[in-house]
Amino acid sequence: MGVFKTRKNKKFSYAPRYWDDNGEGSPYQIENKFDKFRSVGKTSNFKDKFKTAWGELRHDADRKINRRVLWIFLILIFVFLYLIDFDLSIFTARR
Repeated sequence: MGVFKTRKNKKFSYAPRYWDDNGEGSPYQIENKFDKFRSVGKTSNFKDKFKTAWGELRHDADRKINRRVLWIFLILIFVFLYLIDFDLSIFTARR
């Protein structure tokens, strides 16, 4: 019975008839647009990916964009807290 065995996916090795490689690789290979500019995708461990992404974020020369992303993130957090009816008065000073 096939209860415990999983089916394997079919593999096709398609090679175009009139395409010359010239060392460029397959034209049908899907890759991310920014992979050649980032160093995050080179490791397979999630912890290492996070560390390299955090390092790139910290040592980036354009700090305006980092601050803008931080402000947008904070605004979205406060909108979320407002939507779930969180008491925002804990952020104000008491007298």
